Amino acid sequence: MLSDTALPDTALPDIPLPDTPRLASIHNFRDVAGPGYVTTSGQAMSRGVFYRANVLTPSPEDLAIVESLGLTAVYDVRSETEANETPDTVPAPAMYAHIPILSGNIHAEAMALRTADAATAFMQNINRSFVADPVTRSGFSQLFAALATTAGPQLFHCTAGKDRTGWAAALLQTLAGVPRETIMADYLLTNTYSAEYIDATVATIAAATDADKGEVIRLLLSVDASYLGAAFEQVEHHYGTVENYLTTGLDLAPELVGALETKLVR
Repeated sequence: MLSDTALPDTALPDIPLPDTPRLASIHNFRDVAGPGYVTTSGQAMSRGVFYRANVLTPSPEDLAIVESLGLTAVYDVRSETEANETPDTVPAPAMYAHIPILSGNIHAEAMALRTADAATAFMQNINRSFVADPVTRSGFSQLFAALATTAGPQLFHCTAGKDRTGWAAALLQTLAGVPRETIMADYLLTNTYSAEYIDATVATIAAATDADKGEVIRLLLSVDASYLGAAFEQVEHHYGTVENYLTTGLDLAPELVGALETKLVR
């Protein structure tokens, strides 16, 4: 069911917002399947199976909503530093698993950037590392193996819910057979879901420093088609197809890939 079909950015559809509950305190929380994205074979992705999010610091009201989903597992793919600085509030009865993806102090590297071009290149390189870096691939391999072998609805997240989380979601959608243009449009929804948070953060930093720094921060907190595009281009360069990346790059057994496919499409 894999679909590696790509269209120019100008062909991206204006897809509706998925109808997963919008959560003010977990602003980038949503269903990986969106409203039931249609695959190239005409099937629909299964909703209520995999959820994505930013850091889990819910209000009591939002926690009750998340708990109503009956999650069996929460996968935190942040670094040790990120997870320790802002621990998750894990919704009952979910099991919590920490699977770090990316090493080093990414936050410090990002804050040292001074120009928009540098910020864009930084984000593109992070996405390329999802494919090229063996340590990072190992983290994604662990995540996908857990998603394949754990029963019930599951959630995975990083800090902003857009890069590590965005790549994992894009891979699942590709595995389901969702067209690339829909995958890209879903990826870009972060700019809608997180708009208020991004605007507030940029305004605070710009006021404390300068407008140019605020623009750099906006590029780091937002998503752009070139970010995800860089990861897919890296896949095509190193592995040819997403399927080869999953089986060779992430070393996922065919049985695990098949189990994911079964969960992803109804």
